[in-house]
Amino acid sequence: MNWNQTIYDYANYLKIERGLSKNSIDSYTRDINKLFLFVENLENTPSPIHITTETIQQFIYETSKNINARSQARLISGLRSFFDYLVFEDYRKDNPTDLIESPNITRKLPDTLEKEDIDKLIAAIDLSHPQGERNKTIIETIYSCGLRVSELINLQLSDLFFDEGYIQVLGKGNKYRFVPIHITTIHRLNFYINEIRSQITPKKEDEDTVFLNRRGKKLTRQMIFIILKELAQKINLKKNIGPHTLRHSFATYLLKNGADLRVIQQLLGHESITTTEIYVHLDTSFLKKVVEKHHPRSGFNLNEEEI
Repeated sequence: MNWNQTIYDYANYLKIERGLSKNSIDSYTRDINKLFLFVENLENTPSPIHITTETIQQFIYETSKNINARSQARLISGLRSFFDYLVFEDYRKDNPTDLIESPNITRKLPDTLEKEDIDKLIAAIDLSHPQGERNKTIIETIYSCGLRVSELINLQLSDLFFDEGYIQVLGKGNKYRFVPIHITTIHRLNFYINEIRSQITPKKEDEDTVFLNRRGKKLTRQMIFIILKELAQKINLKKNIGPHTLRHSFATYLLKNGADLRVIQQLLGHESITTTEIYVHLDTSFLKKVVEKHHPRSGFNLNEEEI
């Protein structure tokens, strides 16, 4: 069995049968290509159907020297998925990663920003340039709708249903969902589209794309990160933020103000409620701080005799 052909077939399986996005497929196949390059340097290069658990353990050991536990767990998960596919297609009888344990990792709570910090970021934007108006609209849209960065850059003009108060979002697994959009964000988008975007000539393949650069092309993920990091530096914000920080802040703010977890799950496009439950931990932390600050016994200290 040829490695290159197998990886190609696996990528098609992820796209057609599992409906994964290009970014997810690239992430999965990148790890398998690393494995291929590793076994290619062995004395007898094993094929995907003959590779052993010992060889994979050796690969993981060599690869994991410079990565953290979370990245190592993701690597093992990707390999397991690939060999599950080979078993599913009857190329193998067993999955050689079944006996390989993933490292225990602590679930990291996502960074969030207070509403005041979001306002400071927006206030730091230079609106004397057309890109300033665009960037303000980008931040408002991510924060108001809780979008992933990939969902924002792929947002289409035909996805905007302002009369109904919704936008259509293409999320993970190429699944669409409708997200309510606040009236202030509708006004911002309308202003950007009519006053700023209308002055740009879009490239043919990006004619329906909402957010464009000066040359009429769709923005990249990296560009959104750069915009936010530069604004964070301007306001001397010490947190390491990105588009996902705004998404997390949106969800956390809703939960703190009484929104149901199932509603937040639908708004964020989480397939499993387990993913959304991380915001419960954030909210619990917030509640603990409130109690510590405002509890009627907060200024009361026990002395040794009373303990």
